[in-house]
Formats: sequence, structure tokens, C-alpha cells
Amino acid sequence: MVEFFSKERLKSMSFSGLGTPFILLMLLAMMTLPLPPVLLDILFTFNITLALVVLLASIYTMRPLEFAAFPTVLLMATLTRLALNVASTRVVLINGHNGPGAAGQVIESFGSVVVGGNYAVGLVVFAILVIINFVVVTKGAGRISEVSARFTLDAMPGKQMAIDADLNAGLLTQEEARERRSEVAQEADFYGAMDGASKFVRGDAVAGLLILFINILGGIAIGMGQHDLDFGTAMQYYALLTIGDGLVAQIPSLLLSTAAAIMVTRQNASRDMGEQMVMELFTRIKTLWIAAAVLGVMGLIPGMPHFAFLTLALLSAGTAFAITYHRKKQAEEVETQKQKEVAAPKEPELKELTWEDVPPVDPIGLEVGYRLIPLVDPSQDGKLMGRIKGVRKKLSQELGFLIPAVHIRDNLELAPNAYRITLMGVAVGDAEIYPDREMAINPGQVFGKVEGLETQDPAFGLEALWIESMQKENAQSMGYTVVDASTVVATHLSQLIQTHANELLGHEEVEQLLKSLSKGAPKLVENLVPGALPLGAVVKVLQNLLLEQVPIKDMRTIAETLAEYSTRSQDPAALTAAVRIALSRLIVQHINGLEPELPVITLDPSLEQLLHQSLQGSADEGVNIEPGLAEKLQQSLKEAADKQESIGKPAILLTAPGLRSSLSKFARFGVQGLHVLSYQEIPDNKQIRVVATVGQ
Repeated sequence: MVEFFSKERLKSMSFSGLGTPFILLMLLAMMTLPLPPVLLDILFTFNITLALVVLLASIYTMRPLEFAAFPTVLLMATLTRLALNVASTRVVLINGHNGPGAAGQVIESFGSVVVGGNYAVGLVVFAILVIINFVVVTKGAGRISEVSARFTLDAMPGKQMAIDADLNAGLLTQEEARERRSEVAQEADFYGAMDGASKFVRGDAVAGLLILFINILGGIAIGMGQHDLDFGTAMQYYALLTIGDGLVAQIPSLLLSTAAAIMVTRQNASRDMGEQMVMELFTRIKTLWIAAAVLGVMGLIPGMPHFAFLTLALLSAGTAFAITYHRKKQAEEVETQKQKEVAAPKEPELKELTWEDVPPVDPIGLEVGYRLIPLVDPSQDGKLMGRIKGVRKKLSQELGFLIPAVHIRDNLELAPNAYRITLMGVAVGDAEIYPDREMAINPGQVFGKVEGLETQDPAFGLEALWIESMQKENAQSMGYTVVDASTVVATHLSQLIQTHANELLGHEEVEQLLKSLSKGAPKLVENLVPGALPLGAVVKVLQNLLLEQVPIKDMRTIAETLAEYSTRSQDPAALTAAVRIALSRLIVQHINGLEPELPVITLDPSLEQLLHQSLQGSADEGVNIEPGLAEKLQQSLKEAADKQESIGKPAILLTAPGLRSSLSKFARFGVQGLHVLSYQEIPDNKQIRVVATVGQ
């Protein structure tokens, strides 16, 4: 026991977590112990101050999630007010026969000064406050909280899918995606808690009404039965004290109800509420002019209060004129600045043509119509530039070499909303987008329909709709993946770069890869190029790997394999096959992750034998297949691949090493998404499960 209460142990004890238990003990003390009137005055004043602080905090909070503790604060404030009601009821019923000042100066002031000492007026005022709080503010806020909580929970899957899409497109890092997911979860928790907290406010309003009638009836009974007061005197004393007590409690309750309503009715945007209201209320000056005209006409009607109506009419017209003048002045300043910038410089002197006048071909180009210029202009808050950098960084890390910079320029020959992606000066993809709308992509599992312009996702050809921004949360709740126009272009660019990565890798890039490898393995690079292979052969092997979607991150393994097999063959196709076997674990992991079982599609032995014979009789590397058989084989492979894709599994064709390269070319142009592996490319730790067999 002595050891348990040692000085070291007492010093190590933390008292930081005793705040909430202390508050609860205070609430229990207020409910059970008699409090002097002076302490009641202090606590009532503190209660009003707390309500004002909470109301102001809710007004000046930029976003609802910045005041995430609001439901808890609302609960504690409600419990404090109810505990004060119990304490003040005890004092009123015990000391009420002594007159209006028996329960403290705060209650006396509200009972005598606020309602003029007339308990009939007090009852009417109290009833009006209860109606405003219970019927209008509390009921509306409760309904909004309920709907917001339901819609927020319904929209969570769509928001999570949008975050995953941005992460896969390289627009977000792992930490940013984790923060976004945490924010989505916090938003759902907040609105769910607000839905429950609104019930506290509603119950508090009902409790205030019941406490009023119980106190009046109890006070009259105690005054007449125990203190020999006549009915009029008892009614005068206890009714005024009870009404003062009720008003002291009802005003903070109304303030907190208003704060709750403000929190659930404001938009989830980082903007001050007053600024947002002024900007959206006075956006259309026409409304102020019409209001001024209506007020002016009403002010001229005989019998109307001319001063009030005409004054407000002049104020509305003056506000409209001031805003119009201010906007006109801003527009003139902007126009003047544009004229200065657009002013044509002096024509330069003609000079002789040089090689500098022949522009080089951009490895990757993005041409945009004039309406899409704001997307790529940082001065106009264009987000596309940053997202393209994210795509380049992500693909460079995944593929294993530096993706060239994307040259962006406007093209007046394109449609206003169109863009075009070029590789080595040749167009490889184009589409039209709407920068003021969002694209809702149907991933195949949606349970509803939204209004919008029908289109297709340019990257993967999925069904999609261009919808208004205000429909985003509704579409996400129905299962759509909603992305903005910048994300559409970035995803399309990412998909095309992955498909044509082999065209972007040249001698310069391979030399940089070998230079980086030589820092850790200088002897290996020295023996490989030009000792074992020319640089051109190494470039061709790496291009072959990228053509078949194999990353070249593991340059050490690639270089060691090429150095080993270069003595047997200088053929790039044979060297590529050897490198693929060395990278078998990377290839399989890239296709199927870390799953221990590999689902594969195989060829019927007779068909495989027929393909071997046609390969031997072919002069080139392709398989010389009879057209009817080729069409049937292509259809069978496509059906098997679609079946695997429908269950979320990769489509893998497993074949003999001699057929792998030829069948890979055959599938590349006829069966999208089919990976062709040879028996030698299956790692020893993977189990094979045949899911389909394709015959003649």
C-alpha cells in the first residue's frame, strides 16, 4: 500500500483528464444541493455568456467541420441549463413567499423589468419564445440535420471512389488521400452527431414549457398551503419568479437553437458566412432596383408610413447604384490592363532563317480549345498543370524512366471545348469536355439516374454524363464516380502515356538509366555497353518490355540478364524473352498483386500444336493462322477475358514459350486487357488455377 502511494507515483499521475468528470459532478451538485441566490446569479449569467459564445463561434466558423465539437458543446450547455432549472426551482419554491427578490437579482430582473412586473404579459412573451424556438428554429434545424446525415452517409461510397480515382491518377499522394478519407469520415460523424444533438434542443424546449407550469402550480400550492398567502399574492409572487426563471433559461436555449440551425444550414465551403451571404444576395443588382421601386410606390400611397418606406427605398436604390458603379470601375481597370498587355510591340527587323526556326517535335503535347485555356492557366486558378505534373511523377516512378514534359498550347482550329493529345507530333487521342461541369462515370454498378449530357469517358470508354456541380453529391450517392474536367484530361493523358510508353523511351533516356546504374554497379554497365551489346539493342529490349506493360524499374536485373544471354544471341526478341523470365516475379505481381493463386486461360493442346506448326511455316515472327480460325480464337479469348474482368480478376493466357511473343501481338490488337505469359514466367511460389480452356 505504501509503495502504491509513493511520491514518485503521485507525481506521475496526470490530472489532465479530470475536466469532464468535474463538470458532471458540478451538474449533480446543482441538481441536489441548495444554492444561494448570489451563486444562481453568477451561474445564470455564465449560461447566457456561454450561449452567446457558441452562437458567435458558429457564425464565424468557416466550415462546419472546424467546429466538430459543436454537438458535445450543445449537450453540455443543455445539461447545464437543465441543472440550473432544477436549482432555481428549488430556490423559488422554498423562498418564493418572500417576494420577487427571493431567487436572486437575475430572475427578479427578468420577471420584473423585462415583462414589466405583469405575469400575464410574461406568460405571453414566454409562450411566444417557446413557439419560435420549438416550432420554427428547432423543428427546422432537426429536419435539416436528419436529411444532411442521411445524404452524407449515402454519398460516402462515391466520395471514397473519387479519392481512389485521384490517387490512381497520381493527383494525390498517400498522405493526402488518407487525409481526404479522414475528412469524409469526420463529415459523416459530424452530421450524424448533429442529427442526435438536435433532439436534445427539441427536448429542452419541451422541458422548459413543462417546468413553467409545474413551478406555477407548485408555487401557488406551497404559498397558499404552507405560508398562508391568498391566491392573488401567491400568483403574483410565484408566477413572476417562475416566468423570470423561464425567460432566463429560454433565451440561452433560443441562442443555442439558432447556433445549431446555422451550423446545419451553411454550405460546407471555406468561406465566412457573412461574406457568402452578401456575395450571393447582391450578385444580381436588378433585385435591389426592383425592391427600391416597390418600396417607393408603397411609400407614395396615402395612409402608408411615408418616412419608413421612402427611406428604405432610397437606401436600396443607393446600395444598387454604389455596387453598379464599383463593378463598372473594376471592369474599366481590367480592360485598361488588358489593352496594355495586348498592345502590339514594334515589328522586329527581318532576319535570315536559321536552324532555330525549325521547331523540334514535342514528345508529348496537349492542345486545347480557347474555352479550356483557364484550365491550364495558373493565374486563373487552373488545376490541370499541377495534375499533369502529378501524372508524370507517378508514371515515372511506376515505369522506371523519366516521362518527358508535356508541352501545352492553345489551338484555335479545335472546337472551343476540345483538346488533343499528341505523341511525337502525331495525335493519339482527343475529346470534348465542359470545364464548368463534372463528369459522372458509371462504373457498372449504379442505382439511379441523374440528368446530364451523355458522353463516354475518353480514357476507358465507360458510359458517363456531364452534370452540374450541384448534382455531384447526389450522383456520388447513386454510385457514380464523379471527377472534374481537369481530372478527365489528366486520366486520359495517363492512360495514353502508359499505352505508348515504349515510344517515349529513346537512346538519351537509356543512357541516363545506365548512368544511374553505373553509380552502384559500374563494372556491370562497362561490360554490357558496348562490350556485350550495342546501345541500340538495349534500347530495343527495353522498348519491347514497355510495349507489353512491363516496368523497367529493376535495371540491375535487366542489365545482368542481358550481359549473361548476350553470348548466346544478339536478337532483341530472344533477349526480351530472357529478361521477362528474370523479371517473372515483378510481372506477375504487376498483374495479380500478392495473391498466391494465379487464374489462367490455357489453349487446347491440339490448337497449341496447330499454332506451333503455323509459326514454323511463317517467314516472319507472326503466326500464320487461317482467317476463320483467327476470328474464332479472338472471339473465344475475348469472351474468357470479359468473364474474368466481370469478377474483378485479371485475364491471363498461359502458353508455351515459343508462342508467347506471337500470341501477345495477336492479343494486343484484338483482345484488350489480356496478359500473355509463358510457362517459364510463372514464379515457383505461385499456384496455377485454370479457369478456361480455349479450343479450335
